Amino acid sequence: MGVLRIRGRALPDGEPVDLYADGDMWTTDPVAGADLVAEGWLLPGLVDAHTHPGADEPGRPLDEDLLRADLRRHAESGVALIRSPGLADHPPAWFGTDPDLPRAVHAGPWFAQQGQFFDGWGRRPSHTDLPMLAAAQAASTGWVKLIGDWRPGDPPFPESVVRAVVDAVHAVGGRVAVHAQHPDGCAVAVAAGVDSVEHGMWLDPLLLHKMASQGTALTPTLAGLTASLDRIRAKPETPGSRWYVGGASAHPGLVAAAAEAGVTLLAGTDSRPTGRVADEIRALAAAGVPAHEALAAGSWTARAYLGLPGLEPGAPADAVVYAADPRTDLGQLDHPRAVVLRGRRVG
Repeated sequence: MGVLRIRGRALPDGEPVDLYADGDMWTTDPVAGADLVAEGWLLPGLVDAHTHPGADEPGRPLDEDLLRADLRRHAESGVALIRSPGLADHPPAWFGTDPDLPRAVHAGPWFAQQGQFFDGWGRRPSHTDLPMLAAAQAASTGWVKLIGDWRPGDPPFPESVVRAVVDAVHAVGGRVAVHAQHPDGCAVAVAAGVDSVEHGMWLDPLLLHKMASQGTALTPTLAGLTASLDRIRAKPETPGSRWYVGGASAHPGLVAAAAEAGVTLLAGTDSRPTGRVADEIRALAAAGVPAHEALAAGSWTARAYLGLPGLEPGAPADAVVYAADPRTDLGQLDHPRAVVLRGRRVG
């Protein structure tokens, strides 16, 4: 296969670039005979920072064929990098390295408390053993995921336990993501200094400045949470539905406030079918997040947060090319001219 070339205006700055794929690395050094596969507006690949590929229902075991199919849909949509904060099992060796599928970081199976989370998924060690086990997971994959809270009325992980996990994981160079959808669970996660709050429904807006100052990101999974509102409103009211409708209704305003406070936002779908991170980016923008920042949450900001640079010499050779500036027309995200992954065209 010959050398691949793309050119156009590269985001986030919109400056003209002419890039050649030297294997899995961008270079600006011209290569004679390079194949110009696309030109237009260039992003360093989309990112879905909250996706659980490989299982089609809660509690189901990891299915390797389904995992490949889920990741293929991600790649076809322009996603070059995913983060899986929780998987149905430890993934196969090809996960994140297959040349036709997105790069990936993951947290292994979830950690939850006894009596909480989906049956068949996750690990439920004692509070005493959890920091040691979490550190071992993080040393292997870089991330750990805690189910910080669960049903309305369930106790969240104690703050002292989450702090101990954060300390142990940070000591081995890892990061901690926490599922939190209730006021107490969100408060514990922020107070303990976790690296990312997943969902964050019912997060107290007064905590946003602390999150920004200590570098705690928010992955609001906004499109997924608000998509169910009409269906739940149409059902007879229950304590659970009141919790959901109240939190999901307020979530767009919370997300806009988080952006204004300087919290790092990450676009994540938490939904099926995979490959729909464009919907989350548009949901962020519809909530009031400036289009540039909404797009960043699903591209260059998320990529940097997960440790990868963008469209620059020496960076991994990922890109997605559009006919027009997607910041002025987020509908462009559904129609990429080309998707480049590891220096190869995959879409």
